[in-house]
Amino acid sequence: MNVLGLLADNGPDWVAVDLDAEAAGIPLVPLPTFFTPAQLAHAVASTGMDALYCTSESTARALGFHRKNNLPWYSREAPPVPLPPGTAKITFTSGTTGAPKGVCLSAAGQRAVAQSLADATRGLNLERHLCLLPLAVLLENIAGIYAPLAAGAQWIAPPLAEVGMSGAAGFDARACLAAIERYQAHSVILLPQMLSSLVNILEKETHSPLTLRFVAVGGARVSPALVEHARALGLPVYEGYGLSECASVVALNTPQADRPGSVGRPLPHVRVRIAADGEILVSGGGFLGYVGQEPSRQEFPTGDLGRLDESGFLHVEGRRKHVLITSFGRNVAPEWPEAELLAGGALAQAAVYGEGRPRLCAVLVAAPAASDAAIAAQVSAANERLPDYARIAQWVRAESPFAPQNGLATPNGRVRRDAVWQRYRERFDAL
Repeated sequence: MNVLGLLADNGPDWVAVDLDAEAAGIPLVPLPTFFTPAQLAHAVASTGMDALYCTSESTARALGFHRKNNLPWYSREAPPVPLPPGTAKITFTSGTTGAPKGVCLSAAGQRAVAQSLADATRGLNLERHLCLLPLAVLLENIAGIYAPLAAGAQWIAPPLAEVGMSGAAGFDARACLAAIERYQAHSVILLPQMLSSLVNILEKETHSPLTLRFVAVGGARVSPALVEHARALGLPVYEGYGLSECASVVALNTPQADRPGSVGRPLPHVRVRIAADGEILVSGGGFLGYVGQEPSRQEFPTGDLGRLDESGFLHVEGRRKHVLITSFGRNVAPEWPEAELLAGGALAQAAVYGEGRPRLCAVLVAAPAASDAAIAAQVSAANERLPDYARIAQWVRAESPFAPQNGLATPNGRVRRDAVWQRYRERFDAL
């Protein structure tokens, strides 16, 4: 066995495969169930995956695997792919494009994060952690399984539907609250949009989930006002920050060290510094390199801009590039859905947005004589080719083309994204 894939819903079997692969020294590739068939095929081919634990036989066969026995184990012939020495896990991010990068991590790096989290929350009596995010998302894998194990606590990983999650961006807040109460959870991890939905429900309820002692929120920008509102409703919310390349969590606020508006102090296992141009650089997170690229043991440039204040709290202030992060924590390069939107005759230009929003939206310039119905059909066709987190949920028809004359494009025709957004933002807010 060269590389083992893992494609299944949350549950004890997922965790057992994960831990057994680490113990056996077999590189593991957790595969998100919300990936498209093309993204899954890319992950399989790029890693040289030759074994797969998968609870869907049709999916396994579509990826070129055949069943090994009566259990959900599958195999295929595949030449090995060179991986950085010490690779224990290859985690694929949500994918800023159609072909997401495989991040190679060491076992020691993952365990170091887990131990830092266990130490940071020691004294809070977190005896039961309820997994709400897919375990294939590294944050839940490390902070929801490894950290409780390091702290001697329990983890609970029901099927995602039971805790209100579906796909990459579907969330039923009432089902989530019911699961928290059912399992008497002491800690959970939320994405910003999940927190917002829970706050909306709790505003109408007579009580909060009183068993919760620590609620970590991260994955995308979090409004300090939302954190304050959640705390007023009884949710002990603390913001954190991390990246897949850093084996998830880099910094975290805790009751003992809390500064709303920041993402907390860096954890002991990492070193964080701010480059001259303001970019956050991280080292010590166990990042070995990307699949198919030269190994990397240097500081990791996060692509985020930020600062460290006088008390050592990290503040994230924006992105260097156009990659946007939805409020469900999914990373998307807008050029990707834009290209899909323009793969037809009804549209001439497109600008996609979604930073801090639950779903993507787009400003669309119609081709001459194109009707709204034709535009809607082209958007639907593009959405069929995209995973749910990269689909266009709302769109507006531009009043005029993006051009240098109206300040919405550069002289060489490049869309001025900020200018377009400023012109059309109120229309999306009204929707």
